[in-house]
Amino acid sequence: MKFPRITRRITMLLAASALLLGIPVAATANATAGTGWIRLAHLSPNTPAVDVYLYAFGNSTAEIVLHHVAYGTVSPYEIATAGDYSVAMRATGASPSSPPVLSTSVTIQAGHAYTVAGMGPESGLRLQVLNDELTTPAGKSLVRVIQASLKQQVVKFHCSCGGDIAPRASFASVSSYVPIPAGTWTMSAIASGSKASMPVSLVAGTVHTEVVLDGANGLEIANLVDAAGAGRPPAGGVRTGFGGTAPHGPGSPVPWLAVIGAGALIALTGGLRLRRHGLRRQLNTGV
Repeated sequence: MKFPRITRRITMLLAASALLLGIPVAATANATAGTGWIRLAHLSPNTPAVDVYLYAFGNSTAEIVLHHVAYGTVSPYEIATAGDYSVAMRATGASPSSPPVLSTSVTIQAGHAYTVAGMGPESGLRLQVLNDELTTPAGKSLVRVIQASLKQQVVKFHCSCGGDIAPRASFASVSSYVPIPAGTWTMSAIASGSKASMPVSLVAGTVHTEVVLDGANGLEIANLVDAAGAGRPPAGGVRTGFGGTAPHGPGSPVPWLAVIGAGALIALTGGLRLRRHGLRRQLNTGV
């Protein structure tokens, strides 16, 4: 499939999300002790776009529908009441009543944050639940790396602060968080014949995930903010590729963010149940 210019779209969406910052911060600050946070990522380079359906566990009526979720897409965080959730993934345009090609479940614990990411190649696609950190050592920022480049199987991820965050990151791997001094540092993804670099401002108390992606002209880096400080994840964040609409059903605990630009900006309040069968066949046939 044709890959978009991720860096350009990230920059535009970051600027737009800044305009909405007051709303997400208020929503996060008002979260009760019985809530957590979750976001969705599509990080499988050769897997076509999918539609994602959110269900309250045990409920067959979808509360949220995300259309055309493409590679490089990361939703903002959304508040979710603590409990069990499931998400079904279907080929873009497939009937909502058709069997999902991929699904998983996740238990949201109060005060915790999660990223559920589609990882690996299409032939071995999996949904991986990542536990996201919300707090840091005093005066530090935390940084981890997700290696989502299929063209470069092994990447070294270096920080100009003086060390490698991930000396040898293999495809579809997730590194541990590394404490980094506050400051603006150059982050570099380095592989044989390809290199991508970008400055990242690390504020003390913030948590970041750096995602290495296949871009149109080589490696690209996306900087995700996992926590904005004081143990709170941001409700907004870096994202690309969302299109269509995400209607609410009854019982959804928190409204999704508004539409940005031409596409709908959507957050995922659920998590996923793994049941992988016939992915390539459904993606090719669209049924």
